[in-house]
Amino acid sequence: MKIFIRSFFLIVISCILISTGADSSFAKGGKSKGISKQEMTQIITDVDELIKKVYSRALFSPSDNSKLIEIKMKLDMAMLAGVNPEFAPLYYKTGIIYRARELKDESIECFQTILENFGDTALAPKARKELQKMGITVKDTETEE
Repeated sequence: MKIFIRSFFLIVISCILISTGADSSFAKGGKSKGISKQEMTQIITDVDELIKKVYSRALFSPSDNSKLIEIKMKLDMAMLAGVNPEFAPLYYKTGIIYRARELKDESIECFQTILENFGDTALAPKARKELQKMGITVKDTETEE
């Protein structure tokens, strides 16, 4: 049932984003070239607005939920074009937001993205701690090599 709900959710969101023109290069089958400066500024603004709601325990509106989904999709698409260190704090805050919204899988994905792609940043130990708080065992990549 959980898989069905998640699949349904992703299909609905994809349809909404495509119909509204969001990420039109993806909808047309093209590759994303990353995130423009203007998009990055908007993502930062949106993430900060949502994180303030989390910390103040404010309710999320349907448009807040849409923003959160759009942020994650844009970050993930931009990561296909290349790793940008500016994404690390955005993934971290997005992970915090997802965890507060009780969307554990999405939160885990954000924190794991930090460990896998931004392991040399100050956010990697924080992401590791957040995963451990959620009961996720995190392997130490330094001892595996």
